[in-house]
Amino acid sequence: MTGTAWKAPGELALGQLGTLELRQPDPGLPAPPRPGEDRLGVLAVRGVEPLADGRGWRITVQPMAPGIAVVPPLDLGTGRLAEELRITVPRTVPFGAPWMGVGGGGQDRLSALPCPWPWTLPLLLPLAAAGWFLVRRHALAAPARRRRAARRAFSRKWPPAGAGRAELDAAHAAGRALLAAHFGPEALGWGPEACLDLGLGPWAAWIRGLDDARFALSRPALPSLATLLAALEGR
Repeated sequence: MTGTAWKAPGELALGQLGTLELRQPDPGLPAPPRPGEDRLGVLAVRGVEPLADGRGWRITVQPMAPGIAVVPPLDLGTGRLAEELRITVPRTVPFGAPWMGVGGGGQDRLSALPCPWPWTLPLLLPLAAAGWFLVRRHALAAPARRRRAARRAFSRKWPPAGAGRAELDAAHAAGRALLAAHFGPEALGWGPEACLDLGLGPWAAWIRGLDDARFALSRPALPSLATLLAALEGR
C-alpha cells in the first residue's frame, strides 16, 4: 500500500543543504509519522519540521557524495510505504566553491597555497630593518646598562652597614663588580698599583683600606661613595 508522496528537487548540490517534503496527499488518510532516522539512504538528515497544513514533514538533507542518491521505500507503519526516491547529486560544484570531496580522507584535502614571496618579501624588509636597528641599539646599550646596575648595587653596599666581615665582603664584591663593569673582568684582580696606573687613586685607597679592615681588623679611613663614583666618571 503506497500513497505517501515525495516532493523533491531534481538535483541537490554536493555538500549543501537541500529540502525534501514527505506528504500524504489524501486527506482521508493519516499524515505520515515523523522520520526518526539521521539518514535517508545516503543523505544526511540535518533537520525535520512539520508542514504548515500538518499533512507531512519538511526534511533538510545534505548530500555528502556525488552520484545518484537513492532513498529506499520507507515503512510508515500500518502497511504504508513511502515510494523510493532518486535524486541526482552532480559531481560539479558552483563556480568558486570548494571542488574537492566533502568529508573524505587525505585525498580530499585542498592543496596548500604557495607563499607569494615575490610581493611579501618587499613588505617584510622595513620590519626586518626596524628589528635589526632595535637589536643593535639594545646590544650597544648593554655595557651602559651593566654599569648603571653595578653602580646602584655598589651604592647600596657602600659604605658598609657595619664592621662585620659579612658586610665588608659584600661591599668588596659590589665594588669589584663595579670596576669590572667599567674596565672588564681583569679588574676583579687589580691591586692598588693597577688602580694608581689608571689614575684611580680613590679606588687604590679603597682596596688598601678595605683589605686592612677585612684581614687586619683595623679601622682605616675609607673613601666616600661620592669620591669613588666621581673617579669613574667618563671611564
